Formats: sequence, C-alpha cells, structure tokens
Amino acid sequence: MSIKLRQVGPCFAAEVEGLDLTKPLSPDEVKAVHAGMDEYAVLVFHDQPLTDEQQLAFSRSLGELEHSIGASLRAPEEYRLPTTFADVSNLDKNNQPFARDDRRRLFAIGNRLWHSDSSFKPIPAMYSILHARSIPSTGGNTEFADMRAAYDALDEETKKEIEDLICEHSQIYSRQQIGFFDLTDEERERFKPVRQRLVRTHPSTGRKSVYLASHAGAIVGWPVPEARIFLRDLMDFATQREFVYSHRWSVGDLVMWDNRRTMHRGRPFPAQEPRDVRRTTLVGTPTI
Repeated sequence: MSIKLRQVGPCFAAEVEGLDLTKPLSPDEVKAVHAGMDEYAVLVFHDQPLTDEQQLAFSRSLGELEHSIGASLRAPEEYRLPTTFADVSNLDKNNQPFARDDRRRLFAIGNRLWHSDSSFKPIPAMYSILHARSIPSTGGNTEFADMRAAYDALDEETKKEIEDLICEHSQIYSRQQIGFFDLTDEERERFKPVRQRLVRTHPSTGRKSVYLASHAGAIVGWPVPEARIFLRDLMDFATQREFVYSHRWSVGDLVMWDNRRTMHRGRPFPAQEPRDVRRTTLVGTPTI
C-alpha cells in the first residue's frame, strides 16, 4: 500500500495512511516520513497498536533518542517508564492518577501552556513522538501551532527586530506563569536557564520559524519586563486560530511533531481519570 498524506490543519499537519508502525520501516519509508515532516511539521498515524519496543524501534529509525532525565519532579525511584520515554501521563509508578494537589501533577500541568519540548535544555528536541495507550472520557486534546506560518505573517520590521535575538529558557519561567513556585534548591539548579535563538532556520527546507515557548522568560540584553511583554505579544500572535491544529485523541493514535517549527499544548481533562500517553523524543541540534 502506498503512503498517502492528507492535510488536516489550516496550514500544516497531515494524517498518514499506508504505514504499519508495528513493523520495521524500509529506507524509502523513513525518507517519506522525514519528507512529510519537512512539509507538514505534524504527522498523525491512526490505529497503531504499538508496544513500547515498537515505538522505540520506530523512533530510532528516524534519529537519535533523547533520554528523559531530570525534566520533571518525578524522582528516579518514582519512574513508571524507562528513561527512553518521557512520561507525560498523569499516572504514578503504580499506574494510578496523581492526587489533584500532588506537586508532580501541578508541575506537569504547566504543559497546558504553549511550549516546545526540551527548549529548556542546551540541546533542544527535534521530533516528539507521542502514542496514546489510554485516554480520558473527555478533553485532553493536543493543540499545535505552526511557527513557520507565524514567522511568515510577521511584518518586516518585526522580522528584522527578532532576527538575532537570544532568549533564555527555563521551566522555572513557565511554572511561574501558573503560580507554581514549590521548587527545591536542587530543582532550581537543575532548571537553570539556557539560551536559544528566537529565529531558527530549518536545515532541510531553509524556511525560518519563530522559536517560542512558555519556557522563554528573558531576552539577552533586554530588561525583563520589556522582554516578557514582547514575548507574550509574539506568543499571542503565533497562536492565532489560523495557525493552530487541534488533535482529538483516540487510543492507538501516534502523533509526531517537529519542535523546531511548532509549539504545542495539552488541554484539560478530568483529573481523576487516567491518561496514559508515552513520548519518545529525538535529539536536535543547538540553536547557538
């Protein structure tokens, strides 16, 4: 069966037919996935009953895996999944939903803010690959914003202003936005800011995009209040509905996105219901 792609978002994002991700991909199929990502930035694969091992094999066929260590408030002895996965579920190591006031849950709901995965790391992420094992009865959509289209829509004056700007990214900044300040000294050291370019050029297509995230809380050389209101205005502009695709999950869906060219955010769902989604992440390249 030949691979078919159908655009589902307003200016990006496509559903893929013709690939069985439970089986190893051929070199031509790997090329087709990368080509689809170059064009659409978000790819949706329905009805993929993957095991952890199959998800890892698919991910490794596309690039180098990022290990998820120290990016959440889960202590190593509390991990539910191996570090080849980012556990973005609401479940503890016994597969039970976190209590509503659990600090691990409250930190994690910062993912409802617009962000790009691992922008708070010196080497940010390339692709994120998220697979749904169980989903709540309502809510829990994931929204994606096309940062290429957002850049293209900026006026020329703004494009010139942001071309060489460097931002500081940290999960401390994003969690402050939701009123979460309950961090230990060790956690604050672990989440210390890193620097990223505000404008990125994609290595394959040469197309520019705005590299934003709720983790961005400072611009090098700017007063903090001015930087934050400027970044907030950019964020509001880049997440207009004309740039956004919302994915409604079904069990077995696998969605992958390019963090270099998109932002995303999770939407609310009932706190007491399990949402088991498992993310593998591919290592990107430094922005500066």
